[in-house]
Amino acid sequence: MSKLTHAQWSSKMTFVLAAAGSAVGLGNIWKFPYMVGESGGAAFVLVYLLCIGLIGLPILVAEWLIGRRGQENPINAMADLAKRGGHFPGWILVGISGVLGAFLILSFYSVIGGWSLYYTLGSVSGNFSGQDADGIGALFTGMLGSPGLLLLWHTLFMVLVIGIVARGVTKGLEGAVRTLMPALVVLMLVLVGYGITTGHFGEALAFMFSPNWSAVSGEVVLAAMGQAFFTLSLGMGIMMAYGSYLGEDVNLLSTARTVIILDTAIALLAGLAIFPIVFANGLDLASGPGLIFVTLPLAFGNMAGGTILGLMFFLLLTFAALTSAISLLEPVVEFIEERTPLSRVSATLVCGLGVWVLGILALLSFNLLGDVLILGFNVFDLLDNFTSKILLPLTGLGAILFAAWCLDRQGVAQELGLSGGTETLWVVVARYVAPLGVIAVFVNSLLG
Repeated sequence: MSKLTHAQWSSKMTFVLAAAGSAVGLGNIWKFPYMVGESGGAAFVLVYLLCIGLIGLPILVAEWLIGRRGQENPINAMADLAKRGGHFPGWILVGISGVLGAFLILSFYSVIGGWSLYYTLGSVSGNFSGQDADGIGALFTGMLGSPGLLLLWHTLFMVLVIGIVARGVTKGLEGAVRTLMPALVVLMLVLVGYGITTGHFGEALAFMFSPNWSAVSGEVVLAAMGQAFFTLSLGMGIMMAYGSYLGEDVNLLSTARTVIILDTAIALLAGLAIFPIVFANGLDLASGPGLIFVTLPLAFGNMAGGTILGLMFFLLLTFAALTSAISLLEPVVEFIEERTPLSRVSATLVCGLGVWVLGILALLSFNLLGDVLILGFNVFDLLDNFTSKILLPLTGLGAILFAAWCLDRQGVAQELGLSGGTETLWVVVARYVAPLGVIAVFVNSLLG
């Protein structure tokens, strides 16, 4: 391994919180519950958990391995490791696609982060109180139809992200996750506690943990596999960047298990917080993305204590969006900081400004640029589809293939603390099972 000259996490716990904070985002609190709702509940959850272990964990470890060995931004790390090992220099494309993916994703992710800020304010202002379904729907469509409103909240969200990342690894990333992650967990537990009082918690438990195997189809398996891949922030350069700040004393496998347990626990808690409210109010389980921004505000606006619950929920959503957003900006900033004379603050401002500008095009997709289509997609949907269906799977696939086939097998086994049967299991999963899983998701997403 190379000499550690890079900035380092101050402790293993802060690294775990940062990695979990990146993994715990809108995918857990916004996407996971509605995917469970659309895919039949417990059968989807169990398949998802299996995919997390067989695909998510090995790719997460592979990205950390590359980052820690490279001790540089993802692009330089891939280039240097390939050169050192005498491998094809084209492996640098894995790093490039990861950093590019993080940049593109943050541009539209920050727009959704702005929505969560807007809804947090809406909760405080009582905008949901006494509203019927049409009123809540009009609130959401009115927000999307207002370029000025979307720009304001997109800008505020990016200012928060830039401010945190500019402070660096110790003061910025660590300081943020030490505050936001515990707050996120507390808010989640309070909402689950409320769910228990609704009288419909048993229904939520049964829905999430009593599988109906007849609901399992090839489509459900692929959906679960895709969610397992994306929820851990894989293929975005994030985990390579975070791994580059990691010391040699950290056991990557055990740390990956900890991060995955935290990430999965929060996703399951999100379901246990949301589904009792859905059942108690007779709402549609399969209402898709609108579950968070249309269905739940309707419930909050018509229940006792709904103003406080709504505020807590959208604060939770904002905290989750922030922890993921700062991790998305980090690999881009790390690359610019290491490849140019710019300081940390200047690099963050330049990268943040670029993200902000592209985000403006994304938010205008809902109004002024609604009729402008590229390959049949508006700008927002194009960014979403290009990253989720092409860049992320290919980057994750490249990372696991490079770690499994190009890094020296004996050195990797020693670094991961593997021997005998455990080493064989790692090789089989990393070389064959995980790559085939990613390929299946990739092909399905292109065909879908």
